[in-house]
Amino acid sequence: MKQLLFGTAGIPLSADPRTTLDGIKQVKKLGLGCMELEFVRSINITKEKAPEIRKVASENDIALTCHAPYYINLNSLEKPKIKASIQRIVNSARITNLCGGYSVCFHPGFYMGLDPKKVYDTVKKNLKEIVTILKKENNNIWVRPETTGKATQFGDVDEILKLSQELDNVMPCVDFAHFHARTNGKYNSYKEFCSIFEAIEKKLGKKGLENMHIHITGIAYGEKGEKHHLTLKESDLKFEELVKAIKDFNVKGVAISESPNIEGDALLVKKIYDK
Repeated sequence: MKQLLFGTAGIPLSADPRTTLDGIKQVKKLGLGCMELEFVRSINITKEKAPEIRKVASENDIALTCHAPYYINLNSLEKPKIKASIQRIVNSARITNLCGGYSVCFHPGFYMGLDPKKVYDTVKKNLKEIVTILKKENNNIWVRPETTGKATQFGDVDEILKLSQELDNVMPCVDFAHFHARTNGKYNSYKEFCSIFEAIEKKLGKKGLENMHIHITGIAYGEKGEKHHLTLKESDLKFEELVKAIKDFNVKGVAISESPNIEGDALLVKKIYDK
């Protein structure tokens, strides 16, 4: 990526009708540069439909990413659930690739009360299998475990960066609201945001900052972490300080708004960034 693109998690609310194709066109009309395909409940795009989406995204110069289904746990205690999780990520990556998308993110799993080091090894083994399957299919999509919003979920910044260091075609999806909620209100200042970018640069080099998949939203949280998403202005997230850190580290890639008002907050963040 030569720049940072701003966009929506899913079809903009203002798209009419609310189809993927109209969503891409509406993203363009709004002056945004990317859209995340939301497969969170099911992979809702067929192989047959994907080439049309690819064509419209290309014509409108809109970058596509995807969020794989929520029902994923690469550390499940039940083997069929791990197998199903791997399949969901692989299928999401296949369809996204056919749509011309370049990045697939997902919540990797839960600790299940186990030693985090053992959980890391299990997640890494299963993630390696995903990458191997995709490579055999000549699918070089970026596979991105996401920083998660609860301490019971696998996915703090260090774990995600270590996976990215150790596996091919794996890079982080950094959700700043999740990390803010996970730490019960920390990671909410310019200095703390900078520390995340510093860690990325230290572990992954400049290329880590030039190939980022970011999620930005407001968030409600408590002692156990994330509760639900809020608009930026309803939340306590210091998003202007976050944007300053993004700018100062010359971050490139995509910044996806997951706010309840997806395009409103995407445009708000873009406006602050451009200013």
